[in-house]
Amino acid sequence: MSDPSLPAPDLHALFAAQQAWRWQAAQTTAPQRQAILRRLHDAVRAHRVPLADALKADLGKSRAESEIAELHPVLEEIQHAIRRLPRWMAPRRVDTPAVLFGARSEVQMQARGVTLILSPWNYPVNLALVPLVASLAAGNTVILKPSEKAPNVARALRDLLHSVFEPRLVAVVEGDGEVARALTELPFGHIFFTGSGAVGRHVMRAAANNLTGVTLELGGKSPALIDTSADLDVTAERLAWGKLLNAGQTCVAPDYVLVPTHLEGPLLRRMEAVIARRFGTGAWLRAGPDYGRLVDSAGVDRLERLTRASVAQGARVVLGGEFDAPGRFVSPTLVSGVTPDMPLMQEELFGPVLPILTYDAPEEALNLIRRLDPPLALYLFATDEDMVRRVQRETTSGGMVVNGAVVHLINPNLPFGGVGPSGMGNYHGEHGFRTFSHERAVLREPTPSPVRFLYPPYGRPVPRLVAWTLRQLERQTGPRE
Repeated sequence: MSDPSLPAPDLHALFAAQQAWRWQAAQTTAPQRQAILRRLHDAVRAHRVPLADALKADLGKSRAESEIAELHPVLEEIQHAIRRLPRWMAPRRVDTPAVLFGARSEVQMQARGVTLILSPWNYPVNLALVPLVASLAAGNTVILKPSEKAPNVARALRDLLHSVFEPRLVAVVEGDGEVARALTELPFGHIFFTGSGAVGRHVMRAAANNLTGVTLELGGKSPALIDTSADLDVTAERLAWGKLLNAGQTCVAPDYVLVPTHLEGPLLRRMEAVIARRFGTGAWLRAGPDYGRLVDSAGVDRLERLTRASVAQGARVVLGGEFDAPGRFVSPTLVSGVTPDMPLMQEELFGPVLPILTYDAPEEALNLIRRLDPPLALYLFATDEDMVRRVQRETTSGGMVVNGAVVHLINPNLPFGGVGPSGMGNYHGEHGFRTFSHERAVLREPTPSPVRFLYPPYGRPVPRLVAWTLRQLERQTGPRE
């Protein structure tokens, strides 16, 4: 096959080829789409070593973490879709009102056509292939643009997908932001973007020119709210794991902690112990296989700047604080004494620095969460069910986990997505299939149809009787239902 790293002028030819094939793809049956997904499943398994090697090169991920957080979730997503695809594709019968007596109504799932997936660098396999599974299950053609910040993974994905699919069905386009910009200007049936809010706004503006639908998976400052009823041992264990997975470069990583003032010290001591036990200390932390690296030195410099500026305003580093830009290394860092106006609270951190804020009454914590943008995830650690219900009622977020962090991503039956500045739309499992599908309304009107009684001229007795009957039905079945 020709080199899939296409210069911008050839993107139009690639788009045209997929546009020409989109109707054949849309008309595939459930068994045919299942066969496509099985080919993808087998290809991922066959390429798992090159993918893991690429993840190690780009992000310092261990083989175990690559399997747990990247490869296995993709294989599970494919298997989930294969098992349920016939039911997802089947037309859904819906009720028809009495005025259309004899008609039959249903909702049909239609492919959106040529779709674009712009995937990020932090989970460059998972967040590229899981949306791809959904788009292929829905019967679309796909152009995938991986992030240039993870170049080894981008090449591995290109080799994988071009070994099993013709470019008219699935094509990988490598390149920088200019290539992504050129792609978003094409009239896709749907664009799926995962990344920052700033870039997401550019994607949405470009899509608006073609009235292209978009799904935006963004991020934000996901809080971890610790209640007085929380089990601190469980909290420390799960909070540390969720924060330090992928060296903190997870869109749903806990971004800051809200803890009752009298529990701050006990929580910090437990977290220090957990981090030392799970990831090691000193030289082992850097040399061991369990702790990753930041994607580039710029990320290290940004985190150091935010941390140092917050310390200058009164915060205190209680653990870590080592920043090595050439080595792309930031030690697990806990910062106490943080207030909402400090630099660490002004943007998503996307790294292994965790600010700790204290509160004296639940209202303080809830007011701060509501004052900030709605987060992609909210983590509540509590055993008091009244508090759980209160947080559910009085906050909003893309997802919520009680007594845990990040794990909601594992369940393909739950929708994953943000709200407002943290995202638009959702996916995973059937939710992803629906995202990449158009739900088409289909009504079959019978030949002897009661609708003929609604035709003008309306001065005739029959239309007047129908109007009177409808008013009586309103009285019978109106607001009292």
